[in-house]
Amino acid sequence: MRFRPCIDLHNGQVKQIVGATLVDGEQPETNFQAEKPAAWFADLYRRDNLPGGHIIQLGPGNTQAAEAALAAWPGGLQIGGGVNGDNAPGWLDAGAAAVIVTSWVFHDGRIDQRRLDRLVARVGRERLVLDLSCRRKGPDYYIVTDRWQTYTQERVTPQLLDSLADAAHEFLIHAVDVEGKCQGIETALVELLGSWGQIPVTYAGGIHSWADIEQIGAIGRGRLDFTVGSALDIFGGTQLAYRDMADKYAAG
Repeated sequence: MRFRPCIDLHNGQVKQIVGATLVDGEQPETNFQAEKPAAWFADLYRRDNLPGGHIIQLGPGNTQAAEAALAAWPGGLQIGGGVNGDNAPGWLDAGAAAVIVTSWVFHDGRIDQRRLDRLVARVGRERLVLDLSCRRKGPDYYIVTDRWQTYTQERVTPQLLDSLADAAHEFLIHAVDVEGKCQGIETALVELLGSWGQIPVTYAGGIHSWADIEQIGAIGRGRLDFTVGSALDIFGGTQLAYRDMADKYAAG
């Protein structure tokens, strides 16, 4: 179980946003906007030896900030947001450890196997992370795309995870309904993911206390990594200290 740090970019700035409010043409609900640039956070994670974190570009206007963050720690961070079969190799050349892809693969509401195969051929399975971020509908969790606005027809199930595991090195899964709210985790989703455990999976969404992290470890059977955003003091939170997190989870 590892802590995976994050850098969420919106209009070129590091922000923490309530995930469900990312709607085209509207300003999202923002919990925090950093004065420091993305590269400062990347360098912080590098100095504290916290590899495997991710940069997520929430819409356009983030390329320069993302490139600067990758340059601050070449090979230390993954990159997602607008990644496709054409630009993925360029992001790897810019210093990304891996590319994170959702919308381009989950095309027209379904997995586009031809696109997925093309992506694997271009970047290799070891450098591909599939973002299976999801929202609840009834008893099930459905993968959402287009900055979490569009429901696909694909449900997060052990069968789906099995079918994608040969194509990706990791899965990144935001529980969108609780993302940015600091009101607790999606326990049913964590339990589902922990019961699977075939390749690395990073869970994000709703974490606001050490009790939440301990719960992820327990019901996720120790198999899940996790990301904390709005609750961290470096993102304006009051519930969790980044320094405590870094000291506990530094690699090596």
